[in-house]
Amino acid sequence: MTKEIYITDYNCVTPLGFDVPSNWKALLEGKSGVALHQIIKNQEPFYASKIDSEKLTKEFEKNFDNQDFTRLEKMLLLSLKPLVERHNITEETAFILSTTKGNISLLKNQETLPEDVFLSKMAQKMADFFGFKTKPIVVSNACVSGVMAIAVAKNMIQSGKYKNAFVAAGDEISEFVISGFNSFQAIGTEICKPYDKNRNGINIGEAAAAVYITSELNKTEKFSFKISGDSAINDANHISGPSRTGDGLFASIQNAMKEARVSAEQIDFISAHGTATIYNDEMEAIAFNRMDLQNVPLNSLKAYYGHCLGASGLLESIISMESALNNTLIPSKNFNETGTSQSLNIIKENQTAEIKYILKTASGFGGCNAAIVLEKS
Repeated sequence: MTKEIYITDYNCVTPLGFDVPSNWKALLEGKSGVALHQIIKNQEPFYASKIDSEKLTKEFEKNFDNQDFTRLEKMLLLSLKPLVERHNITEETAFILSTTKGNISLLKNQETLPEDVFLSKMAQKMADFFGFKTKPIVVSNACVSGVMAIAVAKNMIQSGKYKNAFVAAGDEISEFVISGFNSFQAIGTEICKPYDKNRNGINIGEAAAAVYITSELNKTEKFSFKISGDSAINDANHISGPSRTGDGLFASIQNAMKEARVSAEQIDFISAHGTATIYNDEMEAIAFNRMDLQNVPLNSLKAYYGHCLGASGLLESIISMESALNNTLIPSKNFNETGTSQSLNIIKENQTAEIKYILKTASGFGGCNAAIVLEKS
């Protein structure tokens, strides 16, 4: 019999708040972290979701004595701290870090390569700080990293290698990231509009998030979500462009739902990737329709948080679980008129709903796609 794996705790650090309750309250009120920011000198401000550095520093100083950490590391440590305090770390506990760029800001104006810019060094630094006894695992696979990290934890616990895992995900806004997306002409000129007819690009965001995953439930857990199915497929379509037929995402969803043994009719809610670029949203609409999921309530959180790269999948999974616990669906902000060739059931306002099965999806550069099915226990 396959071992059942559960998410039983989580936390997040975002522009909307430094814990889940403050984020949930802001989302219910329709607040967005996206605003105009001047990131690159001598360039026009653009819309992004950025954590206030002064507030971050104050929050970190309140919680930690050691201040010898980068800005991104501080975000990640703040997200992890409550979980580490509530759960034991043993020789059978994994630490998994999801990030696409890590401390890439350290490269600015450097003649030599700083050690902390290596993802493995960054992960080890955090693992050592909290006293993890196993070698940390880094998941860095473009924008599916956060969803894949959940799947990696699930599969490694099922294999018997670990009994539980702490998964942390984080990325920050940097000149490098902004320059890259600018080169694709992918950055929107306003707060993004996923799936809308007038969408014109993404907003970059930053966040950190963390979850605790285990095979052993106990009576002290306030909630549990079974990771019922997962899959990651690379359709090798293009270095940056999504498949026009949605092949990779379709196969990922199909595999995850097959493992979870759920039909399209049983899925109660889809937390989609929804970057608000022309081709990503179109590809997703095609893939969801191919799976007969076009009538399932769906949202994208990108107009609240921006695209948080390696943190997006984990953060959005956390918010989807919070939705299930509160029996409330959050609208896909800024959606007014369908802008995809195939219809989707986009959530337009806060609404009450019984949510048992959640489908979370993500897609990224290089043709990577991932999906997980979460089941509220």
